[in-house]
Amino acid sequence: MDIKEIQNLIKFVAKSGTSEVKLEMDDIKITIKTGSSKTETTIVQAANPMAQMPMQANTPVSTEASLQVAPVATEADENANYITVKSPIIGTFYRKPSPDKPSFVEVGDTINSGDTVCVIEAMKLFNEIESEVSGKIVKVLVDDSSPVEFDQPLFLVDPS
Repeated sequence: MDIKEIQNLIKFVAKSGTSEVKLEMDDIKITIKTGSSKTETTIVQAANPMAQMPMQANTPVSTEASLQVAPVATEADENANYITVKSPIIGTFYRKPSPDKPSFVEVGDTINSGDTVCVIEAMKLFNEIESEVSGKIVKVLVDDSSPVEFDQPLFLVDPS
C-alpha cells in the first residue's frame, strides 16, 4: 500500500464521518481515528508479523501519512470554490470514448451543462456521464481506466 492509497483512505474516512476505521492486511495494520478537529492515523508495517506482534499492540509507529492530514484540509479549503462532478454509478472510469480517440475533456477545457465528460463502464454497458454544471475543468480526480464508486468525485469545475 503506497502513500497515495493511504491519503485517499484518510480522505474517505474524513468525509464519511466515521470516528474510527481499522484495516489489517498481510503485513500492514492501519488505524484511522477522527475527532472533531483532527484526524489521527497510525500505521504499523512489519516485515515479519510474528516477530513484532507484541510491539504492534503496545507501540504503534506513525509515518508521514499522519503528517499529510493538514495539507489535505488546506487543499479542501482551496477546492471549496469549485463544483465537483461525481460518479452516478459504480464502474470503470474512462476519459475517452475509445482508445484511439481524444479525451472528452482536459484540464482547462470549458464545458456546458449536458456535455459528456467521461464514460463509466458498468456490467459491459458504457454510460456517458454528462456535466450538470457549466464552467472550466480545473482538475481530473480519477485516473483513466480506474474503478470508481457511487458518488466518487471525478472532476473539479470552476463555475465562474
